[in-house]
Amino acid sequence: MTTEFLQIDPTELRFVFELKKQSSCLIQLANKVDQYIAFKVKTTSPKKYCVRPNIGIIKPKGKCDFTVTMQAQQTAPPNMHCKDKFLIQSTVVPFGVTEDDITSDMFTKDIGKYIEEKKLKVVLISPPPSPVLLPMNGDVKQDPSDQINVLKDRVPRGVENIPPPLRVSAEKGLEPVLVTREDKTDEDIVPRHAENVGDMKPAKDDALLNLPPKGDVQLNLAKGCEELKSRLGMMDLKLREVRAPEFRLSIMTAEVTILRVNEERRANTKDKDLLKKELEVMKRKVNVKVQAGFPLLFVYMVALVGVAVGYYIHPVIHKA
Repeated sequence: MTTEFLQIDPTELRFVFELKKQSSCLIQLANKVDQYIAFKVKTTSPKKYCVRPNIGIIKPKGKCDFTVTMQAQQTAPPNMHCKDKFLIQSTVVPFGVTEDDITSDMFTKDIGKYIEEKKLKVVLISPPPSPVLLPMNGDVKQDPSDQINVLKDRVPRGVENIPPPLRVSAEKGLEPVLVTREDKTDEDIVPRHAENVGDMKPAKDDALLNLPPKGDVQLNLAKGCEELKSRLGMMDLKLREVRAPEFRLSIMTAEVTILRVNEERRANTKDKDLLKKELEVMKRKVNVKVQAGFPLLFVYMVALVGVAVGYYIHPVIHKA
């Protein structure tokens, strides 16, 4: 049998290897035939990897994914070379077979049974380097974008003596760049703004914003809280006054219904007692009548004896 059951993507397991950290890899299986395919995943290092799910059934022309997780390792392999391998076995199963029905016997190579096997290698990848520091002219310097962010963070906090930018010259090396008037205007804005900020006081801020003093604000807040509490208390009283009549009416109706139910129960018990007494009287009367006359069985026996005697006497009379 030359037809392939499954298409595996990717064809190798790639893990980003970092010490004391787990790493996962996703593998997709695609069914290429018009039959149900059962698969099973095996590995040469079962304690090192965790496969979920390691067995399954794929519908015709369907797909299924499984995840392989490499446990955290304490040491790195030499030259990042890993000898671990994975084996994916697949075979055709009839319709109606579930994952619970899959056993290891289904993947044994018997006569007349085809088992497809595909091996996958494990490839370890080192994590990408952090792009914080970049080498420039033999010295390690920060990225220009990071320098811009640092300068932006420094401006609002206050005035700092930032050195002028350096210009590279072929003869003398690094030289300071002359600052023009346009550049000075931008630099002067920051110290002036900082001086204004330092001279400003809380009282002036309040005056500019037309705000009352802090003591008045606290008094106003206390008065507002007291007014709100009083209003809430009045609202509670009104609600109680409104709900009181309705509550009383509900209590009265409940009491009336309870009284009616109790009266009905008493009447029913009285009726039951009367019926019991009448039944007892009727039973006594029937017993008295039966005891006063002959028993019915005795009457039947006398009648039968009379018929038998008459039958025996009748032929004797004819003979005479």
